[in-house]
Amino acid sequence: MTVWDRPEPPNRPVPLDRERIVAAAIALADEGGLEAVSLRKVAARLNAGPMRLYGYISTKQELFDLMVDEVQAEILPEQQPGDGREALRVLAHRTRQTALRHPWLADLLGGRPALGPNGLAVTEATLAALDGLADIDTVMRAVETVSAYVTGAIRREIANLRAERATGLSKRDWQRASGPHVTRMLATGRFPALSKAVHDGTDVDAETSFATGLDWVLDAVSAKLTRPPTPGR
Repeated sequence: MTVWDRPEPPNRPVPLDRERIVAAAIALADEGGLEAVSLRKVAARLNAGPMRLYGYISTKQELFDLMVDEVQAEILPEQQPGDGREALRVLAHRTRQTALRHPWLADLLGGRPALGPNGLAVTEATLAALDGLADIDTVMRAVETVSAYVTGAIRREIANLRAERATGLSKRDWQRASGPHVTRMLATGRFPALSKAVHDGTDVDAETSFATGLDWVLDAVSAKLTRPPTPGR
Protein backbone atom coordinates (compact mmCIF):
# COMPACT_ATOMS: atom_id res chain seq x y z
CA MET A 1 0.00 0.00 0.00
CA THR A 2 1.45 3.37 -1.00
CA VAL A 3 1.27 6.51 1.09
CA TRP A 4 -1.43 7.73 -1.30
CA ASP A 5 -3.67 4.76 -0.46
CA ARG A 6 -3.12 4.54 3.30
CA PRO A 7 -5.76 6.37 5.39
CA GLU A 8 -4.70 8.93 7.97
CA PRO A 9 -5.18 8.18 11.68
CA PRO A 10 -7.67 10.24 13.70
CA ASN A 11 -6.47 13.49 15.29
CA ARG A 12 -5.22 13.44 18.85
CA PRO A 13 -3.98 16.12 21.30
CA VAL A 14 -2.00 18.17 18.75
CA PRO A 15 -4.07 18.23 15.53
CA LEU A 16 -2.07 16.68 12.69
CA ASP A 17 -2.66 15.72 9.10
CA ARG A 18 -0.43 15.00 6.14
CA GLU A 19 -1.05 18.46 4.73
CA ARG A 20 0.41 20.16 7.82
CA ILE A 21 3.29 17.67 8.01
CA VAL A 22 4.21 18.20 4.35
CA ALA A 23 3.95 21.98 4.65
CA ALA A 24 6.35 21.92 7.60
CA ALA A 25 8.77 19.65 5.74
CA ILE A 26 8.73 21.90 2.67
CA ALA A 27 9.44 24.95 4.85
CA LEU A 28 12.44 23.16 6.37
CA ALA A 29 13.71 22.09 2.94
CA ASP A 30 13.28 25.59 1.50
CA GLU A 31 15.37 26.93 4.37
CA GLY A 32 18.12 24.31 4.53
CA GLY A 33 17.76 21.73 1.77
CA LEU A 34 16.77 18.09 2.07
CA GLU A 35 19.45 17.51 4.70
CA ALA A 36 17.43 19.80 7.00
CA VAL A 37 14.41 17.49 6.78
CA SER A 38 13.82 14.65 9.21
CA LEU A 39 10.70 13.35 10.90
CA ARG A 40 12.14 14.55 14.21
CA LYS A 41 12.65 18.11 12.92
CA VAL A 42 9.25 18.19 11.28
CA ALA A 43 7.65 17.01 14.52
CA ALA A 44 9.50 19.70 16.47
CA ARG A 45 8.22 22.39 14.11
CA LEU A 46 4.69 21.11 14.66
CA ASN A 47 5.13 20.78 18.43
CA ALA A 48 4.31 17.08 18.19
CA GLY A 49 6.08 13.93 19.29
CA PRO A 50 8.17 12.31 16.50
CA MET A 51 6.44 8.95 16.93
CA ARG A 52 3.08 10.51 16.09
CA LEU A 53 4.28 11.30 12.58
CA TYR A 54 4.75 7.60 11.85
CA GLY A 55 0.99 7.21 11.91
CA TYR A 56 0.87 9.41 8.84
CA ILE A 57 4.21 8.71 7.13
CA SER A 58 6.26 5.53 7.46
CA THR A 59 9.60 6.64 6.02
CA LYS A 60 11.53 9.73 5.01
CA GLN A 61 11.18 8.63 1.37
CA GLU A 62 7.40 8.77 1.72
CA LEU A 63 7.76 12.28 3.11
CA PHE A 64 9.92 13.28 0.14
CA ASP A 65 7.33 11.79 -2.23
CA LEU A 66 4.61 13.88 -0.60
CA MET A 67 6.77 17.01 -0.73
CA VAL A 68 7.50 16.57 -4.42
CA ASP A 69 3.84 16.01 -5.19
CA GLU A 70 2.84 19.11 -3.27
CA VAL A 71 5.16 21.45 -5.17
CA GLN A 72 4.31 19.79 -8.50
CA ALA A 73 0.96 21.52 -8.21
CA GLU A 74 2.90 24.71 -8.99
CA ILE A 75 4.02 23.28 -12.33
CA LEU A 76 0.55 22.78 -13.78
CA PRO A 77 -0.66 25.76 -15.84
CA GLU A 78 -4.21 26.98 -15.30
CA GLN A 79 -5.00 26.24 -18.94
CA GLN A 80 -3.41 23.71 -21.26
CA PRO A 81 -2.00 25.44 -24.36
CA GLY A 82 -3.55 24.07 -27.53
CA ASP A 83 -0.25 23.67 -29.35
CA GLY A 84 1.83 20.66 -28.26
CA ARG A 85 5.19 22.40 -28.56
CA GLU A 86 3.96 25.41 -26.57
CA ALA A 87 2.52 23.11 -23.90
CA LEU A 88 5.89 21.38 -23.45
CA ARG A 89 7.66 24.74 -23.37
CA VAL A 90 5.31 26.10 -20.70
CA LEU A 91 5.64 22.98 -18.55
CA ALA A 92 9.44 23.10 -18.83
CA HIS A 93 9.64 26.75 -17.79
CA ARG A 94 7.17 26.22 -14.94
CA THR A 95 9.24 23.25 -13.74
CA ARG A 96 12.36 25.46 -13.71
CA GLN A 97 10.55 28.26 -11.86
CA THR A 98 9.24 25.79 -9.27
CA ALA A 99 12.75 24.39 -8.73
CA LEU A 100 14.14 27.89 -8.24
CA ARG A 101 11.52 28.49 -5.53
CA HIS A 102 12.27 25.07 -4.01
CA PRO A 103 15.92 24.24 -4.90
CA TRP A 104 15.74 20.85 -3.16
CA LEU A 105 13.36 19.71 -5.91
CA ALA A 106 16.36 19.47 -8.27
CA ASP A 107 17.68 16.58 -6.16
CA LEU A 108 14.46 14.62 -6.57
CA LEU A 109 13.74 15.17 -10.26
CA GLY A 110 14.11 12.22 -12.59
CA GLY A 111 14.18 8.59 -11.55
CA ARG A 112 10.96 6.71 -11.00
CA PRO A 113 7.71 8.42 -12.02
CA ALA A 114 5.88 10.47 -9.39
CA LEU A 115 2.69 8.65 -8.40
CA GLY A 116 0.92 11.35 -6.40
CA PRO A 117 -2.12 13.16 -7.84
CA ASN A 118 -0.19 16.25 -8.89
CA GLY A 119 2.69 14.24 -10.32
CA LEU A 120 0.26 12.14 -12.34
CA ALA A 121 -1.47 15.33 -13.51
CA VAL A 122 1.85 16.76 -14.74
CA THR A 123 2.56 13.53 -16.60
CA GLU A 124 -0.93 13.55 -18.07
CA ALA A 125 -0.54 17.16 -19.24
CA THR A 126 2.81 16.32 -20.83
CA LEU A 127 1.50 13.27 -22.70
CA ALA A 128 -1.75 15.01 -23.65
CA ALA A 129 0.26 17.77 -25.32
CA LEU A 130 1.58 15.22 -27.84
CA ASP A 131 -1.47 12.98 -28.08
CA GLY A 132 -2.18 12.02 -31.69
CA LEU A 133 1.03 13.48 -33.08
CA ALA A 134 2.77 10.12 -33.36
CA ASP A 135 2.59 6.55 -32.12
CA ILE A 136 2.83 6.15 -28.36
CA ASP A 137 6.41 4.87 -28.37
CA THR A 138 7.59 7.94 -30.30
CA VAL A 139 5.64 10.18 -27.93
CA MET A 140 7.25 8.49 -24.90
CA ARG A 141 10.76 8.94 -26.33
CA ALA A 142 9.97 12.58 -27.08
CA VAL A 143 8.78 13.19 -23.52
CA GLU A 144 11.84 11.43 -22.10
CA THR A 145 14.16 13.56 -24.26
CA VAL A 146 12.61 16.84 -23.17
CA SER A 147 12.53 15.69 -19.55
CA ALA A 148 16.21 14.73 -19.65
CA TYR A 149 17.16 18.19 -20.90
CA VAL A 150 14.97 20.01 -18.38
CA THR A 151 16.23 17.94 -15.44
CA GLY A 152 19.88 18.33 -16.43
CA ALA A 153 19.64 22.06 -17.06
CA ILE A 154 17.83 22.69 -13.78
CA ARG A 155 20.34 20.64 -11.78
CA ARG A 156 23.23 22.54 -13.35
CA GLU A 157 21.64 25.90 -12.55
CA ILE A 158 20.83 24.91 -8.97
CA ALA A 159 24.38 23.57 -8.51
CA ASN A 160 25.76 26.95 -9.58
CA LEU A 161 23.45 28.77 -7.17
CA ARG A 162 24.54 26.46 -4.35
CA ALA A 163 28.19 27.11 -5.19
CA GLU A 164 27.54 30.85 -4.95
CA ARG A 165 26.02 30.44 -1.50
CA ALA A 166 28.71 28.04 -0.31
CA THR A 167 31.65 30.18 -1.47
CA GLY A 168 30.14 33.64 -1.15
CA LEU A 169 31.32 34.35 -4.71
CA SER A 170 28.98 35.35 -7.50
CA LYS A 171 29.61 33.91 -10.96
CA ARG A 172 31.44 37.09 -11.98
CA ASP A 173 33.50 37.13 -8.76
CA TRP A 174 34.44 33.48 -9.31
CA GLN A 175 35.45 34.20 -12.90
CA ARG A 176 37.66 37.09 -11.76
CA ALA A 177 39.25 34.95 -9.05
CA SER A 178 39.89 32.10 -11.50
CA GLY A 179 40.98 34.40 -14.32
CA PRO A 180 44.77 34.32 -13.81
CA HIS A 181 44.86 30.51 -13.71
CA VAL A 182 42.65 30.16 -16.79
CA THR A 183 44.72 32.74 -18.67
CA ARG A 184 47.94 30.87 -17.92
CA MET A 185 46.44 27.55 -19.03
CA LEU A 186 45.05 28.97 -22.28
CA ALA A 187 48.41 30.62 -23.03
CA THR A 188 49.99 27.16 -23.31
CA GLY A 189 48.19 26.64 -26.61
CA ARG A 190 46.91 23.23 -25.49
CA PHE A 191 43.25 24.27 -25.46
CA PRO A 192 42.50 26.17 -28.70
CA ALA A 193 38.79 25.34 -28.82
CA LEU A 194 38.33 26.32 -25.18
CA SER A 195 40.33 29.50 -25.75
CA LYS A 196 37.99 30.48 -28.59
CA ALA A 197 34.95 29.86 -26.39
CA VAL A 198 36.40 31.97 -23.55
CA HIS A 199 37.47 34.89 -25.73
CA ASP A 200 34.77 34.94 -28.41
CA GLY A 201 31.73 33.35 -26.75
CA THR A 202 28.81 35.43 -25.49
CA ASP A 203 28.01 35.10 -21.80
CA VAL A 204 24.24 34.75 -21.28
CA ASP A 205 22.13 34.51 -18.16
CA ALA A 206 20.71 31.22 -16.91
CA GLU A 207 17.18 31.88 -18.13
CA THR A 208 18.35 32.67 -21.67
CA SER A 209 20.58 29.60 -21.71
CA PHE A 210 17.69 27.40 -20.53
CA ALA A 211 15.25 28.83 -23.08
CA THR A 212 17.68 28.50 -25.97
CA GLY A 213 18.58 24.90 -25.19
CA LEU A 214 14.92 24.04 -24.69
CA ASP A 215 14.00 25.48 -28.09
CA TRP A 216 16.73 23.40 -29.75
CA VAL A 217 15.50 20.23 -28.03
CA LEU A 218 11.90 21.01 -29.01
CA ASP A 219 13.03 21.60 -32.60
CA ALA A 220 14.60 18.14 -32.69
CA VAL A 221 11.63 16.48 -30.99
CA SER A 222 9.12 18.21 -33.26
CA ALA A 223 10.93 16.84 -36.30
CA LYS A 224 10.24 13.32 -35.04
CA LEU A 225 6.55 13.90 -34.35
CA THR A 226 4.26 13.50 -37.33
CA ARG A 227 0.58 12.75 -37.26
CA PRO A 228 -0.22 9.12 -38.09
CA PRO A 229 -1.87 8.57 -41.46
CA THR A 230 -5.65 8.48 -41.50
CA PRO A 231 -6.94 4.91 -42.07
CA GLY A 232 -8.04 4.35 -45.66
CA ARG A 233 -5.71 6.94 -47.18
